[in-house]
Amino acid sequence: MTKKTIMLVCSAGMSTSLLVTKMQKAAEEQGIDTDIFAVSASDADNQLASKEVDVLLLGPQVRFMKADFEKRLEPKGIPLDIINMADYGLMNGEKVLQQAIHLIENK
Repeated sequence: MTKKTIMLVCSAGMSTSLLVTKMQKAAEEQGIDTDIFAVSASDADNQLASKEVDVLLLGPQVRFMKADFEKRLEPKGIPLDIINMADYGLMNGEKVLQQAIHLIENK
């Protein structure tokens, strides 16, 4: 299985860092090779330019940016979705990981 690169975007990149840790733990437990990282919305373009990203998930607090990101990601074929508010609030790394994997497999 190839490594899956999952990028999370939030306002400052701070609140999602705990979620990244929980997602990495869930991926490790399931034997999924991942590169999961969080960035601020302002740094997202730099990361997209320098990394091959398989999926991008927006934190609920930046859901208003979805249309803007869709325009930028469509030519690259990168799937995009908003992290479920309950899963984000509970920091449910396993559920958010499943969401990301589902998007990658169905793009």
